[in-house]
Amino acid sequence: MAMIEVRGLTKNFGAQIALAGIDLQVKRGEFLTVVGPNGAGKTTLMRILATLTRPTRGQVVVADYDLAREPAAARRLMGFVSHQPLLYEELTAEQNLRFYARLYGVSEAKAQISATLSWVGLTARRDDPVRTFSRGMKQRLAIVRALLHDPLLLLLDEPYADLDQEAVTVLRKILAVLRHRGRTVVMTTHNLERGVILADQVLMLVEGRIVNVASTSDVNEGALAARYERALKER
Repeated sequence: MAMIEVRGLTKNFGAQIALAGIDLQVKRGEFLTVVGPNGAGKTTLMRILATLTRPTRGQVVVADYDLAREPAAARRLMGFVSHQPLLYEELTAEQNLRFYARLYGVSEAKAQISATLSWVGLTARRDDPVRTFSRGMKQRLAIVRALLHDPLLLLLDEPYADLDQEAVTVLRKILAVLRHRGRTVVMTTHNLERGVILADQVLMLVEGRIVNVASTSDVNEGALAARYERALKER
């Protein structure tokens, strides 16, 4: 059964075409990595999936909810991590999480907040304002924010960008756990090496078009890298 169904997805910004008629299916429990250079349309695709941007044309269905008609219902099933951590800088880590826990109606929020802060190594900083956090710490907290309500679908837009090595390690462990739990993950990256580590499928997006989709069980990283380089040269 599919978690995501995308048909004929097009997004224009004036005369600029960000996405050019994409068709895509992501199965429940699948980890899909979307790779592509800057300007390929990765962030636009993720913002549409997260119901933050409306498409120009096409249909997007998430967990049987048509995003054009039932965006709020679909949004409750998602967690989204973007370039911006979507945190309140003057609030503490715990205050931020309490706010989002109320927003999502998380039951037993106190225990859930404590568990997730421990998971990403931020327990000692729970009472510190977010403005005092490093980029990597903010990203870890953003991941906790996105996971508080235990979503069925996690959307990650370039989650490794600007992270220190400790944060990269933490993120990789979290994604491995989610994969083991059968959650559906869609992640964008321009770094193919990092993108294939946990992925079931790798989708290559160039200039708003899907140029290749491959299963990591059928194609090794070297072959994927060759396909990606060829796609970039041919654009």
